[in-house]
Amino acid sequence: MDEIINAFKKNKLALFSLLFILLIIASAILAPYISPYNPDKIDVNAILLPPGAAHILGTDQLGRDVLSRLIYGGRISIEVGFIAVSLSMLIGIPIGAYAGYYGGITDSVLMRFVDIMLTFPSFFLILAISAILKPSIINIMIIIGLTSWMGISRIIRAEFTQNREKDYVLAARAAGASDAYIMFFEILPNTIAPILVSATLGLAGAILIQASLAFLGIGIMPPTASWGGMLSRGKTYIMVAWWLTLFPGIAILLTVLSFNLVGEAVRNALDPRYSGKR
Repeated sequence: MDEIINAFKKNKLALFSLLFILLIIASAILAPYISPYNPDKIDVNAILLPPGAAHILGTDQLGRDVLSRLIYGGRISIEVGFIAVSLSMLIGIPIGAYAGYYGGITDSVLMRFVDIMLTFPSFFLILAISAILKPSIINIMIIIGLTSWMGISRIIRAEFTQNREKDYVLAARAAGASDAYIMFFEILPNTIAPILVSATLGLAGAILIQASLAFLGIGIMPPTASWGGMLSRGKTYIMVAWWLTLFPGIAILLTVLSFNLVGEAVRNALDPRYSGKR
């Protein structure tokens, strides 16, 4: 933990990124209390108003407040990101653990399955599944989670392969500990660094995928506010209402970039190969 704190102290850009992420999360949690307007309220007297005192970031084609919809859209993005990444971890970690710990035929079978999954273009696979299932935010979370676990499984497999013959594992095995105990209570805690990095970077990817799907009109249906949906509908009015695309685009850019920078900082702090430690 001290290494992570020191890394953020040295890397001001990563520190600002962490603070921005915390701001987005706090805004998502407190959305009903800090949102200046109802994000779905239509006001025909305030259609396409530019940023001003009454509406800080302007209004959209239905007179809805852009700032309020950005706040609630962030709530959707954070929710999708955390749940999708949690699901991918629940799938990827056990598969990688069993493959790396047992090796042999178990490793070959599981890793070939991972390789097969990696041959499918993830985004197009998500599009295909989304087109079949009923559009909903729950389905989007599940689909992203089910199609994004392969990376963490390969990372965990490599870590378990390196750790399964170390002294602390041999000692636990000699003491009569079960394989499940050794895997999930001895080896897994020693792989927390790559898990944290993968989860952080996975959040950025999940948020970007969700925004892309919403931009294409898949998953998050109107009038629910989402950054990708706001961007999609705003492009129609880009010549007369630039704020409808600018602010959602900035929100997506800064959020995804912040998660990536935080992930890089954590990796540099915990992985000697990147931090320069020997």
